[in-house]
Order: sequence, then structure tokens, then C-alpha cells
Amino acid sequence: MSWLILILSGALEAVWAAALHRSKGFRKPLPSAVFLVTVVASTAGLAFAMQTIPTGTAYAVWVGVGVVLTAAYAMITKVERPTAARLLLLAGIGVCVVGLKVVA
Repeated sequence: MSWLILILSGALEAVWAAALHRSKGFRKPLPSAVFLVTVVASTAGLAFAMQTIPTGTAYAVWVGVGVVLTAAYAMITKVERPTAARLLLLAGIGVCVVGLKVVA
């Protein structure tokens, strides 16, 4: 259960990062509200998962999921270019996250 919550919390990290970008420095109310709600939920999920998953592993998985999903969103919305190097490096992060789950 903790792993599922941790992965969902990592996904929420991508949501709050995108909302933060769209808030334009907290000048837009709806993205700002989405940011506030999701950053609290994401961090709470990380805190819950850390009760049973080692801190370093939990944090690395949380950040890794967030990074990969945030970058994927940026590429889909054409904010960033999906270069071969970027895709390869993001895949490496994904493999490392899975590896941490396997060895934890």
C-alpha cells in the first residue's frame, strides 16, 4: 500500500509542478489553488510512505516519478523538445526508480 501511495504522490508532484508553471508566479488563481492542494497532498503521501519505506528510497522514488512525469508533460505540451538524449536519460531515471523498488 505504501508503494502505491508513494507513486501516486510522485504523480501529484508532476501536477503541482505543472500548476506552479501555469500559475505565472501565483497571479492566476485556479492554477495557484491546484498547486497548493496538490503540493500538500503529494508531501503528505510521501510522509505516509516514509513510515514503512526507508527515507532515501522513498524520496528518490517520489522525485524520480515526479521528474519523469513532469518532463513527459512538458514534452507533450511542447514546452520542451523530446530529444533522443532527454528521452534516454529520463528512461534511465525510470529504470533506477524501478530498481529501487526491487532492492528495497
